[in-house]
Amino acid sequence: MEIVSNRLLRIVGALVKLVGYIFHFIFPKYRFKIPKQKDPLIPNNKKTTIPKILWQTNYSDMVSLPVYLNYCLNRVFSLGYEYRYFSNEDCLNFIEENGDKETIEAYKHLKDGASKADFWRMFVLDKIGGVYLDMDGHFVWPISKILGDKTTKELFVVPRRDIYTNYFLASKANSPILQKAIKIAIKNIQDAVQGKRDKLSVYKLTGPATIVEAIGKKRVNSKIYKKVCIQGNLTNEHFQYIDKKNGKWTHTKSDDILTTPL
Repeated sequence: MEIVSNRLLRIVGALVKLVGYIFHFIFPKYRFKIPKQKDPLIPNNKKTTIPKILWQTNYSDMVSLPVYLNYCLNRVFSLGYEYRYFSNEDCLNFIEENGDKETIEAYKHLKDGASKADFWRMFVLDKIGGVYLDMDGHFVWPISKILGDKTTKELFVVPRRDIYTNYFLASKANSPILQKAIKIAIKNIQDAVQGKRDKLSVYKLTGPATIVEAIGKKRVNSKIYKKVCIQGNLTNEHFQYIDKKNGKWTHTKSDDILTTPL
């Protein structure tokens, strides 16, 4: 059923993007506000190991129509989940309040927004737990059906065999894998600040490569992404970064990732 839903939602995605182009051609300056916090649409008292919180972050809470519809779809697929949106400032404050000196210093070296988001998502899930999904991603099936039991402590998605991504992460608090990935990211940042450039890319420094390295050859609970979520279906780079040209991490030059010149 998840695959069928996936395919149907791809058709919806094409229509949403078409409507988005028409809407923003007529109303080029109109934006929709992503709320900072929302209670579950339908409270669910079922006990789960992974906290029922959906976390998201973005460079701005004022978004285009397709991105807002993407948010609405995720709310439908996470009816029993609380929603929490964090701005860049919120992410920094959370890390300063909950991290040790080494963690805070490493995070403050990050200049690129995508790298900051990579770091924060691992940190907040390790501290509190829940589900993280990129702003341009949406679920294809109710998340309560995927994670809704006491035995599920984590879930990773794979775009292809043995390669894990980080645009979706789900975990209970105090995750050994996320803790290891955070340590890897901190070491990568420290090395880069000292002039070692071998991992100076968003992907390697704080991104999916840290998750892949942390998991290694361990067997973890994972699913093919097609059965969990799709990225960039209802929206695209134009709509996601409508007020920030070339804002996607793929456009970031290595010298612009860290605040400290190398």
